[in-house]
Parts: sequence; C-alpha cells; structure tokens
Amino acid sequence: MNPLPGWRAAFRIARRDAVRAKGRSALVVAMIALPVLGVTAADLTYRSALPTKAEELTGELGAADARFTATSMGPVKLQQMPDGVNWGTPQGAPDPTPEEQERPVDVPATFPEGSRHLTERSLPASVTTRHGITDTQITELRIADPMLRGRIELTDGAYPRAKDEIAATEDFIEASGLSIGDRVTVRGPDQSYTLTGAVELPADLRAESLYALPGSVIAPWQKTADRDKTILPPQASDPKWLVQGPPGAGVTWRHILAANEKGVVVISRQVALDPPPDSEVPMAATTGDPYNDTDAEMTAAVLTVTAMALLEIVLLAGPAFAVGARRSRRQLGLVGSCGGSRGQVRAVVLAGGAVLGGVGAVAGVGAGFGLTALFRPMIEDYTGSRFGELTVRPWEILGIAVLGLVTGVLAALAPAIVAGRQSVLESLTGRRGTRRSSRVLPVIGVIALTAGVAVAVYGGVAGDTALVAGGSVLAELGVLGCIPVIVGFLGRLGRRLPLTPRIALRDAARNRGRTAPAVAAVMAAVAGSVAIATYTSSNAAEQAYDYSPNLTPGTVALMAADIGDNAELPRSRAAVEQSFPVSGGRADIGRVWAGSDCSVYYEEENGCGTLELVKPTGKGHSCPLKGKGAKELALRISADEHKRLMNSPACMDENYTMVAFGTDAHKIVVGGPDVLDSYVKLEDPAAAKALAEGAPVLLNSAYAKNGEVALKAIHAYNDRDKKNRALHPGKARITTDRLKVYVAPDRYAATPGIRMIMPEKTAERLGLHVEDYGSFYTLNRDPTDAESQAAHAALDQAGNRAYLMTSDERLRTDDDTILLILALFAGVVTLGAAAITTGLSKADAEADLTTLSAVGAPPGVRRSLSGFQCLVVALTGVLLGTAAGLVPAVALRLTDLRAALADMREDPMESAYTPIVMPWETIGLLALVVPVLAGLLAAGLTSSRLTLARRAG
Repeated sequence: MNPLPGWRAAFRIARRDAVRAKGRSALVVAMIALPVLGVTAADLTYRSALPTKAEELTGELGAADARFTATSMGPVKLQQMPDGVNWGTPQGAPDPTPEEQERPVDVPATFPEGSRHLTERSLPASVTTRHGITDTQITELRIADPMLRGRIELTDGAYPRAKDEIAATEDFIEASGLSIGDRVTVRGPDQSYTLTGAVELPADLRAESLYALPGSVIAPWQKTADRDKTILPPQASDPKWLVQGPPGAGVTWRHILAANEKGVVVISRQVALDPPPDSEVPMAATTGDPYNDTDAEMTAAVLTVTAMALLEIVLLAGPAFAVGARRSRRQLGLVGSCGGSRGQVRAVVLAGGAVLGGVGAVAGVGAGFGLTALFRPMIEDYTGSRFGELTVRPWEILGIAVLGLVTGVLAALAPAIVAGRQSVLESLTGRRGTRRSSRVLPVIGVIALTAGVAVAVYGGVAGDTALVAGGSVLAELGVLGCIPVIVGFLGRLGRRLPLTPRIALRDAARNRGRTAPAVAAVMAAVAGSVAIATYTSSNAAEQAYDYSPNLTPGTVALMAADIGDNAELPRSRAAVEQSFPVSGGRADIGRVWAGSDCSVYYEEENGCGTLELVKPTGKGHSCPLKGKGAKELALRISADEHKRLMNSPACMDENYTMVAFGTDAHKIVVGGPDVLDSYVKLEDPAAAKALAEGAPVLLNSAYAKNGEVALKAIHAYNDRDKKNRALHPGKARITTDRLKVYVAPDRYAATPGIRMIMPEKTAERLGLHVEDYGSFYTLNRDPTDAESQAAHAALDQAGNRAYLMTSDERLRTDDDTILLILALFAGVVTLGAAAITTGLSKADAEADLTTLSAVGAPPGVRRSLSGFQCLVVALTGVLLGTAAGLVPAVALRLTDLRAALADMREDPMESAYTPIVMPWETIGLLALVVPVLAGLLAAGLTSSRLTLARRAG
C-alpha cells in the first residue's frame, strides 16, 4: 500500500492548520527559529571573523606578492619553510662570524626581474597631541600606492603626498584629539607635519600609529642628531621590502630559494597559499610538521557547547509543539471520528512538526544572515578586525537548517504519540483523562545524573576533557528525566499558599506534559550560561591572583630621572598635580644608600657601597619551596597549602621581586607616615607613631627576628667621589646594625616595590646617604588619555627630569562583557520558554478560569494566575540550570588543577592556585530578576476580561 497519499493529506491538513492558527504557528516557528538563528549567526561570525590564510597575507602584504627581509646574520646561506616564519642556517653549517654578520645584504638584488617594490621602516617616537604628548609608532611607507590596498585603507582626508605630511589611524586621532589639518610635531628633532588623512588597518582596527613618506622622518631626524649630540638618534627598524612580481608570475618558490642563498627571508603569497612538496623544501627534512598541533581544551569546549546547543534546540522545540498538539485536540478527534487510524492521527501531528519546523529553520537561517550583516560593523569593532568577506560554508548552513527541521519533527514526536493514544471522545470533548506518570523515567534520570556527575568529575581529575563533555551532557539529561517528579513535588508546596499561587503550582503539577519541557528548556539555557560564566569567572580570578602589580591600586608615582639637584622635583610635582586627577596631598619619598652612589660610580668593580636587609634563616624566615627539600615538599602538599606558603612573607620575595623607587634589592625607601596612608594603605596609628619616633616600618615580617632587623652596609667610597672620599679615607667599612622596627601584618608583604620604610633621621644616624627621589599620589579615578598626554607635556615643559609610573593593571572588561552576554542569552530563552508555557496554560485553563469567574473570583485573578504560572516555570528552570551548569565548570577546573599541580611539582615556585569562583552577579540576575520579570510581563500582557461561556461537557 502506498503511504504517500496519507502523508499528502496529513501535510495538507498541517499546512491549513498552520495558516488558520497564525498566532500559534508564529509562536512555534519563533521557538524553532530562535536557536537556528543563534547557531547560524554564530557560524557566520566565527567563519568570517577567523581570517583565512589569504586574508592573513593580505593584512600583512596588502596587494603585494611578497615581503623580502634581511636577517641579522649577514649574507649567509639560509633555509626557510614555505610560510616564511621558520628559517635558519642549514643543519651542520657553522655559525656566521661577527665579520659576516656586519656585512650588508643586497636585498633588492634578490628581487625577481621585472618586479617593483616599496620600502618600509618603523620607529618609536614621542609626538605632540591636542592634549599634550604621547608615544606612538611612525612607519615610513608610501601608503597611497595600490600595492598597500587591503592592508591600509583611507577613511577620511587624503594620503600623504609631500615630506611634511603624515597620516594617522582612526584610534590615534580619537585618543590624541587631533583633526585632519592639524600639525603634529615629532619631539626630539622637533619636526612638524600636517595631518592629511585618517586610515585604518583592517587586520588591526585598534592600532594607534602614524604613516609618513619614506625619507621624511628617519633621515632628517638622523641629520639633526648628528649635528646636536643632545638629541638621541632615531631607533629605526631594519628595512623591509614589499615586492610585486612580474605580471602573471608573482614570487615563486624558485625565487625564494635564490633569495635564501644570499641571506634573505621571503614571505610569498603564492608559495604560502600553494606550498611546494616537502621534497623540494630543504628545511622540511629537519623540521617537524607545525600544522598538526591540536588544542585539546578548545576541542573539548567546542564539543561541550555544541552538545548543549543541540539539546537546547530540542528542548525549546518541545514545548512549542506541545502548544500545537493541545490546540489541535478537537481537530485530531475529528480525523479519528471520520475513520482515521491512530497512525494517521500521528502523521498529522508529525506533518505539523515538519511544516512548522521547516519554516522555522528557513526563517532562522535567513534571520541569522540578516542579523550578522546588520551587526557586522559592531562585531568587527569588538573583535578589532574587519571581515575579509562574509564567509559562508554551504554544507554547514544546510546542516543547521536540516537540524532545525529534524528537531522540529522529533519535538512533535511525543505529542504525536500522545495524540495517537487519546480516545476520540476525549479529543472531541476536551477532557484530558487520567494518566499515571512514568515511574521508570525518574529512576533512569537519577542513575544518569549520578553517572554523569561521576564521569565528569573523573574526567576532570584524569585530565580527559572528552569525558568531561560527555559526563556533563549525561548529567543534564539525568536532570531532565527527574523534572516531572520535581514539578509534581511543587504541587504539594502550594497547600498553604494564597489562591493564585496555589492554583499555579497545582496546574503545573497536573499538566507535567507541558510544564516539564518548558522547565527543561530554561534549565538547558541557564546551565550552558552558568557553566561558561563560572569557568570564565574562575579563570579571571586565577589570572588576577597570578598578576603582580607595579603599584598599589589607585596610586601614581613620580620618580626622578636624574640625581641630586638636577632632578628638579618641585617643578615636576607641580606638573603632575595640575594635570592628573589626584586627591589629597602627596607623600614624598627618598632613596638611601651606603658609600659612594652606585647609580653614579658603577663602572669600577667594588667602586660603590652596598646596603642589604639580612634575612634570618629558619622557620618563618626561609621559604620551604626554595632550595633543598622543596620538590619533596611539593609532592606532599595540596594546592591550598601551596598557596598559603606562596603568600607567606618568607616566600613572597623568592619567586619575583620588583625593584623600583630608586631602591636596590634591599627595597628600602625613606619616608614618613604619609607614605603609609597614600601608598601602603596601612591605617594603623601605631605604625605612624613608630615612624615619627624614628623606628622603621617593616612590611615583610620574614626579615624580622624578635622585633628587630639586621641592616648590613658596606661603606665603600670611589676615588672619583672626591667629596665623600675625603670624609671617609681608608678601606671600606662594613657595619651591621640591629634596628627595632614596627612589623606590619603579613598581608603587607606583597606591597609592590617596598620592603621597609625608614625615617630620614634614622638613615642619617646610621651614616647612610639620603636623597629626595619622588612622590606618591592617590588618584580619585583612572586618568583619561587626555590627562595622561597633558601630564607628559607638563613634565616635558618642567625639563623632563622626572617620569610617571602608572598602574599596569590589566583591564578585564572583556570578561564582564562575556558574562553579561551569557546572562542576557539565558534571560531571553527563559522569558521565551516561560511565555510558551504560560500560553499553553491559558489554553488548558479556560474552563477553570470560567468556573472561577462564575463563582465570583475578581478579574485580576486571571492576570495574577498567568504571572505565577510564568514565575514557577522560570524560577524552577533557573535553579535546576544553575545546579546542572556547575558540573562541567567544576570538572573543567579540576582538569586545570591537575595541570597546575603537575607544573608546581616540577617547579615548586610555580602557582597551583586554581579557584572555582561563582559568578554571583550572573546567577543573581538569572535567579531573581529574570523570573520576576517573566511573571510581571505575563501578568501585564494577559487580559483580565473574560467572556462567560457554558462549561463544555
């Protein structure tokens, strides 16, 4: 028997039903299209933002065929790989002699005959801006040449055509406050140029640089430096040559081999895109294949996200088709009453899934293309590079569309089975009948949940990311199997609640067929977002822990560039105070030394004095992670114990110590109580009192024993230091003084750049030399680009005898943006799934609402009931999703912990800190704000007016 006529009729009924119920069909199509849209947009964005090899070469070469570069090895024979990145001398060849390295390389002689070329050189420079002074990079390159198209593009104005003209990137113009037509002066040689145009680098939109014609910056600067020895010469890079080969020929592998013979390395577009076989590459015999490297972590992350995305599509489509099945009960009953078999009833529902799933898939793919094109400029600005083109992989897009269609049919499968089992009488009268919930499914769910968690944790401990991905998905499926039981349990919680929430909970428990899929959809979206957010927050916390700041937060330091009276610190301090957003007064510091000053008399051996803060030995003083027995200890301790030891004062300076503020390794500065307030952030009257009374303040307690420190000084004076040598004749004098100190709490041992603060009178009493060296300032906010440029300009006007030290703390706005996007995504899915189940509840509860109205319930009950029904679904899904999302996040962090412990046991001073940090802001937004918003929206969009009708049946 031919089944096609039956299916043709089923598709016809499904199509007419979809057209007739436009609102319901639009809802189903939207829920199918939403995940398809997201996956399509993600695929297009990823493929387009990830540059192809050809696009990378365009960003590097422009329209040129190749780039020729001389090495520092002289005109000696070289070998290189086709990509031009890896190169070296032939295996077994002797290293070039210094004389050979000094010989110039005639690079233009290696160009293919009939080619043309451009030269390129860059140098760092300090230039004037509208606000003051800033550092940048200037490149001498004829950017108007068509050979640069694709690498540098003009966005406004004109290219430089004369030697007194210059172009700038858009980011430089924005940061500097300049406009086209303004003058830019290169400091040092004081050469001025007219800014003629704004350009952008499609491969690096955030670049801040300047472009001038060849010979317009470096050569005049060098001439000025030759005449005036006070001007530093330009620190220009070695030249590079962009070459365009003969028409139709390009630069071939034969040309590259010939250039290698003369000591020239070449990156050729033609060779990189179509490399020669290894048999023709001399270096390939001694070099492994660099392209077979796989990133296991990236593979695991993609696998986990893809699995959860597929699960999300199925779960979002499920409640959507449940809406259609409920609405079509009477129609399906009519099919049965006219002689249709159970299989034909199921076919009608499945055909509806195929029709609406197909429309949703097509609409999702189309919307994905449209949104990607619409938001392309925003995406490019965020990634910092232009798309070479909108890269479309047809088979991937077709697979996404087919996936949407198939999941639509699969989502309609359960409603189809239910519809086929339903009696004709129940369908026509609208009665639901009485059905027992499955007792097997929750048991399977608990088993799957337990097994999934165990597999994920084992994978994390064993370092197998594939097991982490598989276990996480299995655990989430286990939670899905338990949702009907959880929803049923909710109904028992409403016994003592007011009328509306009691009805909402009991309605959710009674209609688990529609509540459970909606809760599952919310759970899946929230689980994925919480998993990524937790891993991102944890990784950010780990990076913050490993980061060693150069200053304490909220401070800036002004340090002398010269010594003695030449520093002219008063003028420099006035410049900073006028330009920077400083708050309160400044804290002046000085440097201290013994004997002759090593910053002046450093040429002779033992020609200056030394100062040392002697560290005692023993427990609490020596770092157990350094020296004998350290590796044995590392094998026995946990990551938390290792962290405690690493943060102890004894180990604080062993791995890394920052020397600044004019100190040597002793890290002693001369200062008063104001240094404690503004820089150290130590608010203790006892510490301030100690400094006032002449007692130093020790920030690292490991250097103190019985409240004292040992200060060893070698008072060696240089014969060229005539003034001090006359006062201290004879041999070098060695002294060791024990000083009573105030010992700060252990947490202050991590203060950047300072180990001890010594009063000036104490230093002089010990026969040490002291000199004013700088100041600390407290900032009320981070300085802007304009303020920084103004401060540098003011320091320049003050004689440029001091420099600013600002915090090098890295910005973490990208992590915050990722967390916000994840929260918004999960929130949108939560609102959508909650809206679906609310719409289905309204369809099912019409008879109950009619009864409530008939017995005198106020009109607002209808609104509040919709709101509470939406709230129940959203809140339950969010809480379950949060718990499910922690499984992959914790397991992946266990993988990271295993790798960190292995590194620590190899080198005990390596950090093994691998925290698990909950993204409470994201969880709070999802658990509190989104469910309440969903309930309010459902209540607000529900009409409180109800037309009384006769109860059916």
